[in-house]
Amino acid sequence: MKAIVIGATGSTGKHLVDTLLDDKDYETVVILVRKTTAINHPKLIEVITDFSDLGALRDSIKGDVAFSCLGTTLADAGSKEKQWKIDFDIPAAFAQIAKENGVNSFVLVSSYGASSKSSVFYSKMKGELEEKIESFLFNQYIIFQPGSLIREGSTRMGEKISVNLITFLNKIGILKKFRPLSTSLLAQKLAKSPKILPQGKTIIKLEHIFEF
Repeated sequence: MKAIVIGATGSTGKHLVDTLLDDKDYETVVILVRKTTAINHPKLIEVITDFSDLGALRDSIKGDVAFSCLGTTLADAGSKEKQWKIDFDIPAAFAQIAKENGVNSFVLVSSYGASSKSSVFYSKMKGELEEKIESFLFNQYIIFQPGSLIREGSTRMGEKISVNLITFLNKIGILKKFRPLSTSLLAQKLAKSPKILPQGKTIIKLEHIFEF
């Protein structure tokens, strides 16, 4: 299979690229990145872009399965408008081009609580993205909705506090379905999913990711 990945330099994306390169079922891995990753691998194709015009990269967005791990925080983006562009506009454009180019499968990293009807900006944005990509009618559409993620070397203080609190509560038997998920494990599940799941739409909620 040939995979195309956006968000390849984030915590989940880095692990996903490593997993895909080690997986014999993936013969080629194309990554769209803002700057080189300096990874030297015969299966890897790097496409440098600022994401301002994905249409110009149409010929690079071809393959069997597309993965979207792209996302940021409001603090890192600087405004809701900028976060919307990164978390919604770019993945949606990527998905549309992938569909137009005949890509069969699309795998999206979304978020727990994603809903277009949510009053929470982040959850609403993720929910609208899920629906937008669904409208492209991929033969296989897989949505992962993880909760708190354990990122190696994370500098996000709020995330660290959340992970530590939930981990503590898990140890005393509370909120077990919300237990934090390492991005390395999530990456393994992402790479595996298009190979074993049926055609059509599948949503894998946080409490089922560990079992999957």
